Amino acid sequence: MLLAIDAGNTNVVFAVHDGSEWRGRWRIATNAGRTSDEYAVWILTLLSHAGLKTTDITRCALGTVVPAALYNLRRLVRDWFHCEPLVARAGSLDWGFDILVDRPAEVGADRLLNALAAHDQYGGPLIVIDFGTATTFDVVGQGGNYMGGAIAPGINLSIEALHRAAARLPRIGIGRPQEVIGRDTVPAMQSGIFWGYVGLVEGMVARIRAEFGSPLKVIATGGLAPLFAEGTTVIQHTDPDITLDGLRLLAGRNPPPIFHKTTLPDSLKNENE
Repeated sequence: MLLAIDAGNTNVVFAVHDGSEWRGRWRIATNAGRTSDEYAVWILTLLSHAGLKTTDITRCALGTVVPAALYNLRRLVRDWFHCEPLVARAGSLDWGFDILVDRPAEVGADRLLNALAAHDQYGGPLIVIDFGTATTFDVVGQGGNYMGGAIAPGINLSIEALHRAAARLPRIGIGRPQEVIGRDTVPAMQSGIFWGYVGLVEGMVARIRAEFGSPLKVIATGGLAPLFAEGTTVIQHTDPDITLDGLRLLAGRNPPPIFHKTTLPDSLKNENE
């Protein structure tokens, strides 16, 4: 079975695929200082609850946009699952497409994984919108090539910034208000966040389509994708597993790395190999 690890800025998602389906998905808050043993106590308990054992895991694919978290996640896989993780990064792997940007090595692994899975599932050309810590718009060409995209502040980041910068504005939750014109502070903030981001999505999609010059399907992912898909007709599909599916597909395209039985020295702890 494949262990897929998607380490984002907010959460680390672990999932197990048995070759036919995902057997389980679990998430934990991202903490670059969390040790491999701390991860192990948590994930081994969850695997046991799902009826899985460490010996069931034969491969691992790992994607992260947090370089400082890589050491302990890699050590977790080596020490507890006895395999070498395939680390998703541009330039060193067979992605099955060209990365047509000025500096391919700087593109976040999650964006490339989203592009890989979205094209495999829906064909191209398309736009993948990921509602994460940042809201990203990634463009995939007809043949699957990664064309670039745009990055905007994420919804939760914007809410927190609004609360911190304005002394009288409270911290609010995200929801879809029925009215655009809020008649109190909280409804006004909820309207600005929700409908403001709907306007961002619609405006960005329209501009990307105009610049690209041909129709583009729109796929949304991330925890808030279903909520925002309800507020606009430009999002045609929502897919919560798209990054995990990208890790699964990437593992299928590349041979397993050679397992290093010795762990990395602590001097390399914060090095993104």
